[in-house]
Amino acid sequence: MPLLTIHHKTEYRYAHPVAFGEHRIMLRPRDGHDLRVLEGSLEIEPQPMSLRWIHDVFGNSVAIATFDERAETLSFVSTATIEHNPAEEFALTPDDTAYFYPFLYSDEEFPDLLQFINPQYGDPDGELTAWALDFLDAEGPTPTFKILSNMTHGIREAFSYRKRHEHGTQHPLDTLQTKSGSCRDYALFMIEALRRLGIAARFVSGYIAIPGDRAHGYVGGGNTHAWVQVYLPSAGWIEFDPTNGIVGTRDLVRVAVARDPSQAIPLHGTYLGSADAFVGMEVDIKVVSAGAGTRMGASVEAGV
Repeated sequence: MPLLTIHHKTEYRYAHPVAFGEHRIMLRPRDGHDLRVLEGSLEIEPQPMSLRWIHDVFGNSVAIATFDERAETLSFVSTATIEHNPAEEFALTPDDTAYFYPFLYSDEEFPDLLQFINPQYGDPDGELTAWALDFLDAEGPTPTFKILSNMTHGIREAFSYRKRHEHGTQHPLDTLQTKSGSCRDYALFMIEALRRLGIAARFVSGYIAIPGDRAHGYVGGGNTHAWVQVYLPSAGWIEFDPTNGIVGTRDLVRVAVARDPSQAIPLHGTYLGSADAFVGMEVDIKVVSAGAGTRMGASVEAGV
């Protein structure tokens, strides 16, 4: 069971001292049977006037910082050591309710899944629906895993990954029409396609660990990342990463889940000052085997 240490530093720089509004930090990994946080710390400079932790509507850990001091730089350093036990790829049997599509959610589960089944973005000409329907077999029911796997790998193979520095996530139709986007764009696109098939899907924000040699552990490398969770009766929430073609939690460290990407932003806040006061932002992320020490490697944040 590998132990990983995640080091995430974000620093904002300004041309002159500015005041800071409230900042919300969503960087603490999300505990579960496949992931356990052993140690965690959050260092902020200048020190906030107050720092409180809450669980949001989805149960994610969120730190909220408020400030009473002006400064030319504002930095956040999150460090977490986790026990990561990637789940085996799920396997449904013909006796399972969701083995074939279409399937029905139970009366007990459906009301709680409704927010993840209803599409959130418009599709006036049915382009997104048509794209999703292409993954169904022409005759007879389609194995559900075939739909999910083919869609995951289909996005990875047919679309071109690109970093975007614009604020937010692009509309799923823009992703379809340009066949390009960031990991957050890919995730939202797949989620909306699945919802048009009546399959419950939600957004996941976290980290991807990039192993040098998996036999010797993670020796440094990693990025912020985003992917998809799909809910299937008897299987629960299953991860699908259309950016890398990953099914399951191999190399994926979950931080937050949400109905929409706007609800799972790793770090955001405001400053009080002129628009030209902002000079820039630097992000440094390391995901390493615990105890790797000097073997750490750095990379920049992805999926903006």
